[in-house]
Amino acid sequence: MSLSPDHETLFKTWLEEYQGIVVKISRSFSATPVDCDELQQELLLQLWISAKSFTGQAKASTWIYRVCLNTAMTWRRGTERWRKRMDPTADVSQLLAGSASPAESAGDREILDKLYAAIHAMPTAGRALVLLSLDGLAYREIAEIMGMTETHVGVALTRARKHLSELMKGVTDELE
Repeated sequence: MSLSPDHETLFKTWLEEYQGIVVKISRSFSATPVDCDELQQELLLQLWISAKSFTGQAKASTWIYRVCLNTAMTWRRGTERWRKRMDPTADVSQLLAGSASPAESAGDREILDKLYAAIHAMPTAGRALVLLSLDGLAYREIAEIMGMTETHVGVALTRARKHLSELMKGVTDELE
């Protein structure tokens, strides 16, 4: 599929500006480095295919989150079915070995690995809400991305944060 020069430029701009969204979502929805690479490719492919339909009615980041989260959720459902057929004892808590952000390379790798493991252990919708919240998005933006009301975002995010806090309990105790 080819894009017009304007859409190709837009896609390249998105890659430069919003690569972090793709990395965070792929890391949070995949179990292994190989899965992460595969999911990143799928996310980029869907962004490429979908770029032609971007009208600018929503912010680019909102639209990218929506495409990536929907793609990741669909991808995960498919890989979970496959994984259960192939290896029912697979350890889904495996994390990436490579560095994906400046924070990781600054010595926070272990804490980030534990955070990603905790996020990975969360239900899909909670995982998405936490990622959006950690990126500093307002309830209004999260609601638009997730297709929820702002009130529902507040309630669901409170529950997701509580769940994440419980999952991180041992990690945060180590930091003190």
